[in-house]
Amino acid sequence: MSATFSQFVSYFENLARLHTAIRHTDTEKHFFRMELDEVLDGINRTDVAFPMMILEGYSFDFTDNKSDNPQKNRRGAFMLIDHVSDQSDYDQIQSAWERMENIGDDILLRIMEDKRRLSVKEIRGFELSSVEGLLLASELNGNYGIRFSYTITSTVKQTENLGTWLEE
Repeated sequence: MSATFSQFVSYFENLARLHTAIRHTDTEKHFFRMELDEVLDGINRTDVAFPMMILEGYSFDFTDNKSDNPQKNRRGAFMLIDHVSDQSDYDQIQSAWERMENIGDDILLRIMEDKRRLSVKEIRGFELSSVEGLLLASELNGNYGIRFSYTITSTVKQTENLGTWLEE
């Protein structure tokens, strides 16, 4: 059975809480739920702490092997963003990108470990080969980072839920 969006959010928020470079807490917020356009347009929040992890929503499609093993393919992304105070300092910008890439590598390796241990059902269908990274730059507010997109595939339940349908 596939996970719900709320379960994905909780899982990624927990990663942000546990990573020593992010350290999200209820009082010092480093984790947010936003979409890419909100980030590129400039984050208009005053409660952000850097570095931050932002989880995007996901899109999904289905693959059907002649009704023999239907799969739901969720495509989502998370962003790791840091603030650069001097946007003309390209060494500082490059350093921010490198830090965010290193944190992203840590997160991806943790996801792989959680998958290997079968301890977190939300990411059992995660494949590292589906991950793609893209550098981000928002000159409006000096935020630089990386967007990591991924796919998580899960089996679609094929048994009919009798309580779902009214009988004719």
